Amino acid sequence: MSDDEILVGYDGSTDASVALDWALDEAGRSGRPIRLAYVFEWLTVAGWIGPGVAPGIWPDENARRQVEELVRKAAADAAAERPGITVHGEVFDGPPALVLQERSAEAGLLVLGSRGHGGFGGLLAGSTAVSVTAHAHCPVVVVRDGRAVTSGPVVVGSDGSPSALRALGFAVERAAQRDVPLRVLRVWEPPGDRWSPADFDPEDVAAGERTAAESELAPWRETFPDVPIEISAVPGSAASLLVEASRSAQLVVVGSRGRGGLRGMLLGSVSQQLIQHAHCPVAVVRE
Repeated sequence: MSDDEILVGYDGSTDASVALDWALDEAGRSGRPIRLAYVFEWLTVAGWIGPGVAPGIWPDENARRQVEELVRKAAADAAAERPGITVHGEVFDGPPALVLQERSAEAGLLVLGSRGHGGFGGLLAGSTAVSVTAHAHCPVVVVRDGRAVTSGPVVVGSDGSPSALRALGFAVERAAQRDVPLRVLRVWEPPGDRWSPADFDPEDVAAGERTAAESELAPWRETFPDVPIEISAVPGSAASLLVEASRSAQLVVVGSRGRGGLRGMLLGSVSQQLIQHAHCPVAVVRE
């Protein structure tokens, strides 16, 4: 596996196929090869394994051979559909979340569907999703609900933290690849009524946040001068504002850890709300 590869969590489900389609589009822009990863967890083979794969009893070598054929065919079909893109398929053994986290150390990007079957059952319904996005060693993109989004800007959540700065770079690059605008959503948390200073002026705060965002964007404006960039400095809930922004976006990008409005991005409700409720794919950028 190469750190330039796009790793796709694949189990033959409809949502996994949607994730693969998104990854193929990304590979078409970036020139990266793709590797399909089916994580075969022996202890769960009595459940759903994949389309046309009969359930078995551990250890079931016949079921594993069927899985290998499923992945081989998916890789061959994808390569035939998108000439010029290299697609490999591989079957791994172990707990899905742990295996994907480990394999992400050797990939440039990890792409997951919003829901899976078999080894990926409930992938984005609870702790597994949080684990993968919080601990992966490369950026993770979650493609939700089978919705193909090809228009709209790239939106990035920004709060000035180191993690958000990495997300900003990732987002600018994707906007440039897609030839679409970038919208920087600078979320700040207003003080409560009880603790609001007498001289508190939300317009001054918003202006300061926009100035800080402009400073962070300066090197990226030089690198990608043709990318239109809009900065929105707004008070409120990071989760709800990003989910709302996703309605008109083709990709929402966030860092793995933030401060201020993005504090706890991958440790609590914000990440889960984005994964569960965003209206477009969500990218989580880690170190």
